Amino acid sequence: MDMPKRMKFGSFMGPFHRVGENPTLALDRDLELIDWMDQLGFDEAWIGEHHSAGWEIIASPEVFIAAAAQRTRYIKLGTGVVSLPYHHPLMVADRMVQLDHMTHGRVLFGVGPGALPGDAYMMGISHETQRERMDESLGIILRLFTESEPITYKSDWFELNEGLLQLRPFQQPYMPVAVASIQSPAGVTLAGKHGAAVLTITVPRDPSAGPADLKGLWAIAEESAQQHNQQMNRHDWRLVLPVHLAETRKEALDDIRMGSAQYLREYSEGTNGRKAVFDGPMDKVVDNMSESGSWIVGTPDDCIEGIHRLQEQSGGFGGFLVQTIDWTSREKMLRSYELLARYVMPQFQGTVASTYASNQWVAERKETLVAGRVRAIDRAKQVYADRRS
Repeated sequence: MDMPKRMKFGSFMGPFHRVGENPTLALDRDLELIDWMDQLGFDEAWIGEHHSAGWEIIASPEVFIAAAAQRTRYIKLGTGVVSLPYHHPLMVADRMVQLDHMTHGRVLFGVGPGALPGDAYMMGISHETQRERMDESLGIILRLFTESEPITYKSDWFELNEGLLQLRPFQQPYMPVAVASIQSPAGVTLAGKHGAAVLTITVPRDPSAGPADLKGLWAIAEESAQQHNQQMNRHDWRLVLPVHLAETRKEALDDIRMGSAQYLREYSEGTNGRKAVFDGPMDKVVDNMSESGSWIVGTPDDCIEGIHRLQEQSGGFGGFLVQTIDWTSREKMLRSYELLARYVMPQFQGTVASTYASNQWVAERKETLVAGRVRAIDRAKQVYADRRS
């Protein structure tokens, strides 16, 4: 199993906000969460692009990232993802390079074909062409990032006439690139073709079907990379999973009992038409999804155990992203991220190894060390007594 010495932690922010609430305040909370993550030491946040269905309300991840960058100092900010078939490649390349400079190299470039069928339908884009267009667009964008000669290219959906960027990326040769992988092998195949990172985004699935074949997905990526003379790095592979933590497992389950059921029934199944994964009562949805391992809901120890389980299922990965769902109060969501930063992240980043070692070293020698302290105190008392006399 190939694991990095320091795993990356972050958020994959669609975001998911229930229809019917104030969208302005929802966007404010999204920005507040990223600010909080920056203070807690999270590595990255990925922001989505969506145009329909009313739940994932950020239309331009680039605009959101520009705002978030002004509020934060350290956290890296990624497009999670830009739906490449929706845009001219020159425009995407230009916007990403500008963000790269404006953030002084804190931007990450996540790409995908577009996940919501309503988005493509409104723009008259055939669903069957989305993945091929993503491949074609990414190839041109990477050329624009790196080539100094004008590029002329004619496609059936865009033209590039002597295309040339005014600015080079701030990060060299360009910002890190990641490809979304959800249900089909197209994402990991494209990642392998370009030697890009992989963002594996989980979707609600029938627990009886067993865990997702993560090792199989990675094998496809490596096979594609070999065919195109590229190298894949497991340490750049991020897994995305819904997570909610509290001091006790019961508290965590109760925190999101209604919100999680609304998300699954109203959005995943009711709006997007995904097959129902649990036909039981609403108040048992979170228990079912947690017990099956589809979601991690519980204590920090439960989260640590869940990440170890994913390590075994995948063969090793380098980043763990919380799929952010607005399914409980603002205070409880912020607390969940704090618990993750305080107790989970250190276990996978090596930051508590020395404190454990120091604690063990002292504990093993406590009798000798305490005896020496007692002798020192006794001597100090004797010296004081001698001076008094």
